[in-house]
Amino acid sequence: MKIAIVGTRGVPARYSGFETCAEELGSRLVERGHDVTVYCRNQYLDYAGSNYKGMKLVKIPTIKNKYLDSMVHTSISCLHAVPRRYDVIFMMIVGNAPTAIIPRLFGQKIVLNVDGLDWKREKWPEAAKRFIQWTEWVATWLPNEVVTDSRVVEQYYLNRYKAKSVYIPYGSEVKPLPPGPTLAKFGLEPRKYILFVGRLVPENCAHHVVQAFNRLRLEGGNADMKCVIVGDAPYADDYIAELKANAGPNVVFTGYCFGDGYRELGSNAYAFVESSGVGGTHPALLEAMGMGNCVVVNGTEENLETIGDTGFSYREADDEASAEALAKILQKLVDSPELVQQRREMAIERARAEYTWSVVTDRYERLFYEVQSPKSQVQRQNAKVQGRKSEDFGL
Repeated sequence: MKIAIVGTRGVPARYSGFETCAEELGSRLVERGHDVTVYCRNQYLDYAGSNYKGMKLVKIPTIKNKYLDSMVHTSISCLHAVPRRYDVIFMMIVGNAPTAIIPRLFGQKIVLNVDGLDWKREKWPEAAKRFIQWTEWVATWLPNEVVTDSRVVEQYYLNRYKAKSVYIPYGSEVKPLPPGPTLAKFGLEPRKYILFVGRLVPENCAHHVVQAFNRLRLEGGNADMKCVIVGDAPYADDYIAELKANAGPNVVFTGYCFGDGYRELGSNAYAFVESSGVGGTHPALLEAMGMGNCVVVNGTEENLETIGDTGFSYREADDEASAEALAKILQKLVDSPELVQQRREMAIERARAEYTWSVVTDRYERLFYEVQSPKSQVQRQNAKVQGRKSEDFGL
């Protein structure tokens, strides 16, 4: 097949789970003989080549703006893609759903991964949240097929819009690395730090991790335990400044970290915390499990679905209570290395059983073939609209 991937910042992955999915899925599809093109935002790309892991890269500028960045770039990408007659255009992010009208008008097939419930993110003002909710509705009928990355989000679309979607999670395989130059660069010792990885925005709640770590009683062999915050974010300078101001001397901020550096940090942590309060399946959490980490999560339905019975969770009504609850869990783990080792083994077993990129690629490949079949497409569209009522879509 001839496949285009649009809606991400591009590859190599340098920002979030969308880019990781594009890289991992796209490169595996190439290995299976497919022709894959990834549309990239050149403002974010530090890779000069036009081909990466067999994927063709199309670099297109966009408006570097919090509200317009993604949709403008995806619209331009779709205009560029139309005359190239891709068999399938794989689009990411529900907010991009309206741009699917461009290739659909020319009879091209669109598969959209909506990710989580983006309108819940604190960064969006009320008008933006309502717009994103509108794009959710658009996503239920404009693309040929919708993908949800968690059972929780799948059920949300079914309950809210009477719309069926295809559940395909993210993968978790990340080859572990021994201690090396990255740990040395930040003055870290293996199994002597608590790790957070994510965009430093309020809804990802890195402040829970920092505040909880500040409350730990670290004695004896744990006296030199550290907290490592991996990530950054545009448009969040005030939040990041406050986060750093509240951090103690043993909290290390690495900024963005990718590739071997990321794998080295993830492979040698004592425990991993996924503190995000919104979103679907978090790729960083899956990768932490795949690298054999003991994991602690903010107890959203999506996070609990991901970890099963392998990790620990906290969930409180406000930030103060959340930090206190997380601190109690981390203190227990710091004081119980045997328990941590047990949960590491459980996490990696679950990751290998439930979340592999080879199986994820199998599911996407099968779906991409299916959307090209007129008969199966009619059947799916009938199933998607069956039972819908117009009032279901009022905002």
